[in-house]
Amino acid sequence: MLKSLTLFLSILTVQAFAQTGTIKGTVTTSDGKPAEFVNVVLAGTNKASVVNEAGNYTINKVPAGTYTLTASFTGLLTQKSTVTVTAGETSVVNFTLTEDNRQLQEVVVNSNSRQTNKETDYVARMPLKNLENPQVYNVVGKELMKEQLMTDVKEVFRAAPGVAPTEYVTGSFAVLFRGFTNFDYARNGMATSVYRSGTEIANLERVELIKGPSGTLFGSQISTFGGAINLVTKKPYAAFGGEIDYSMGSFDLSRATIDLNTPLNNEKTVLLRFNAVKHQQNSSNEYGKNKRYVISPSLSYQASDRLSFLFDFEYFNSDANRLAYTLLFGDQVPFKSAKDIPLGFKKSFFQNDLLSDAEATKYFGQAKYQISKNWTSTTGVSHVNEFLNHSYQPYVEWTNATTAKTSIRHFGPRERTYANIQQNFNGSFNTGKIHHNILIGASYEFNDETLTYKALELDEIDITQPFEKSGLSRVTGLLADNSIASSTDAYGGNSFGAYVSDVINWTGRLSTMLSLRFDRFKQTYEGGFVQPSLSPKLGVVYQLVKDKVSLFGNFMNGFQNQGPLEQPDGSLFKPKPVFANQMEGGVKAELPGGVLGGSISYYHIGIDNALRTDDALYSFQDGKQVSKGVEVELTANPLTGLSIVAGYGYNENKYTKADAYEGKLATQAPKHIVNYWLNYRLPFESIKGIGVGFGGNYIGDSYLNSSNTYTIPAYHIINAAVSYQKEKWKFGFKLNNISNVEYWDLVGNPQFTRNFVANFSFKF
Repeated sequence: MLKSLTLFLSILTVQAFAQTGTIKGTVTTSDGKPAEFVNVVLAGTNKASVVNEAGNYTINKVPAGTYTLTASFTGLLTQKSTVTVTAGETSVVNFTLTEDNRQLQEVVVNSNSRQTNKETDYVARMPLKNLENPQVYNVVGKELMKEQLMTDVKEVFRAAPGVAPTEYVTGSFAVLFRGFTNFDYARNGMATSVYRSGTEIANLERVELIKGPSGTLFGSQISTFGGAINLVTKKPYAAFGGEIDYSMGSFDLSRATIDLNTPLNNEKTVLLRFNAVKHQQNSSNEYGKNKRYVISPSLSYQASDRLSFLFDFEYFNSDANRLAYTLLFGDQVPFKSAKDIPLGFKKSFFQNDLLSDAEATKYFGQAKYQISKNWTSTTGVSHVNEFLNHSYQPYVEWTNATTAKTSIRHFGPRERTYANIQQNFNGSFNTGKIHHNILIGASYEFNDETLTYKALELDEIDITQPFEKSGLSRVTGLLADNSIASSTDAYGGNSFGAYVSDVINWTGRLSTMLSLRFDRFKQTYEGGFVQPSLSPKLGVVYQLVKDKVSLFGNFMNGFQNQGPLEQPDGSLFKPKPVFANQMEGGVKAELPGGVLGGSISYYHIGIDNALRTDDALYSFQDGKQVSKGVEVELTANPLTGLSIVAGYGYNENKYTKADAYEGKLATQAPKHIVNYWLNYRLPFESIKGIGVGFGGNYIGDSYLNSSNTYTIPAYHIINAAVSYQKEKWKFGFKLNNISNVEYWDLVGNPQFTRNFVANFSFKF
């Protein structure tokens, strides 16, 4: 088998070598620093590349011949060079711009291309342009994060179309899109499951939100029926530089970050980048503290022209209050809306000393080997360990309109290990005039969790009377009471997946994507239950205007593994995986210079074998659910210095066949979500460097319970910012929730009232 595969790859390689060559090189500024985001274009063809953070570019599959190569960026002088491409060989062309890095950064600040750039190797697990991809995905980059003075990961997701973030009593964040909630994410394309410790944005280059059921390429661990999340981290580059940043603001916000990069040898083959953050802030309510620090070094090593390594480490440590979970999920609840709860928006039943500690160590490794000009091997490994010594999770259950029962679940120790190994082969070849981009991959995921916990009943409180808040001293005393039983649980499983994808370019404008995954899931506990599944994906793209406007359609599949269930009569019910199938169609646009871009799409996600339980508590697998909607994304740079980022999502997620809840809307799934942000960098020479920004978010009503009787109210928050940038330093000020709206996230957690952030940053 191995010999046959080797022979097959050799034939493909010889065929590819006989037809095309490669152009690669570096683009630097006059002071020797990488000129990131410069465009390198091959005149007379549709081939181009964007310089990456390390200053490198590559243009593959170039027919033999002589060409003019142009390196340019809006506002900079254009560099040109003549290059001769020989079949089967690599031509190296390097550029040095006449501007230095400071001048380049000034131009970048006034350009929208950094915010709208969607170049990625992760979404399709292969180099594929947005207009060539039949799937919708959104990108929130570090430039937009800085422009909006973001300090928390939930703020990042508010900047994407059709997306709403929330936080759970466990301490994890979650993201809703297309009517479904996702708790997990990928990190640089690798499944990286974090449940209890949280995530920091200081080390993020960008966040990619991949819309629709994405089980075919990403499996069930990180992909829900609404989509998948991929966090792209900052990578080392071949120059010395960095940035220090400090933010202060309302509710005792204090946040310091550092980003330091340096080569470790003269040849610049060993590069180090170090990011760290120290963050603390209280809630706008009387309950809620958050302290965390993160260190994240990254090391890259270019072992040869073909072989490179990347090593990442991240240590996350936090002491924070777990948000109190309001238990209003029953069919009959004493309130119609979160506004009706009589406790008061800023009040709490708990003291601030109930701090939960959490830490996570995360290790990542990647080896990339250029097998030939058209075939690459990428091997990735990740290992995450989360540990909680104490986690105090508070709960509030309202028994009537004025009475609440409070309780605490104490988890600790709680330890979770998650590991992932992934192997991908990417290649390209021609069969006649038809071009293929191929992905062949496999992944193995393992997770194991052990925990000890106690459930502590506290008080039954009549809020019309004075009451005492529960704090650490009382909870500690209850934990020492041996008459209160503790429980110990263990969970675990592993999953093997093998997948293949072929993007076929039939013409210069028409392409199709054919993908298939086989997945085998096994539970570590409960008898070693095994569950296999197949997940297909099909897509088609037709470019109405080459490299500018494309029509697309897709069929996408997602799946969720299910364990065996015991029926009331003692028999064992073994369900199949629950499958969701999406049909989607729409249009994408990317006009030159970032003048206008975005997408419009309609999708229909159907589930035909959902689990349901009848009145006798017997389980069946014939439930049906439909989530359908429209998504719109707009990015624009209509005037010099003006950038616009906006989005709208309409979704209706409904149970079409169920028991008690047939015809009801899914919980925590608002129909309308809007985001918008406008930033204008004033073009006047006398006040050069001043920028103003304005934007906001609207999220419609949603239901917290399945009977649709308890509502999380709609809200609209408005924010504004002003900044001043001068060469290497920048000052920014932002006012959030200007109209001081009282609002709740999708699970009923009160959010920040009016607050400000002041920021100072210095680049070196």
